[in-house]
Order: sequence, then C-alpha cells, then structure tokens
Amino acid sequence: MMVGLIAMIVIFVTRLPGTPPLPRLPETVVLPEGTVPEAVTFGRGWVAVVAEDRILVFDAENGDVLNDVAVER
Repeated sequence: MMVGLIAMIVIFVTRLPGTPPLPRLPETVVLPEGTVPEAVTFGRGWVAVVAEDRILVFDAENGDVLNDVAVER
C-alpha cells in the first residue's frame, strides 16, 4: 500500500505540467486612456477586454476596435 501511494505521488509530480504561460495581449491592441482592464478574452481573430463600464472588442491582427459595448449596472 505504501509503494502504491509513493507511485501515485511520483506519477502526479512527473505528469502534471508546470504553470502554463499566460496569454499576452497583442501589442497592436491599445486601450483608450483611463481604461483599466479587468478581464481579457481571446477568440479567433479578436480580443475582448472587459473594463469597469464597457467591453471592448479588438481585431487581434491590427488592433482596430470592432465593438464597444456599454455595460450598465
């Protein structure tokens, strides 16, 4: 039983990868002044940035704003 427990620990340690690198915001995406990002979502060809009062959707390749959605509370 002890050998089985040690084997399981060894398997978990060797099989579980380290922390994967976090995705980086493309350099082409420039946030408007005063916008503080709270969350970022990556899609195919677009990047959404959630700020306090709006959601900005950018083109991932050229950084153009595709959509700006106001969020009401």
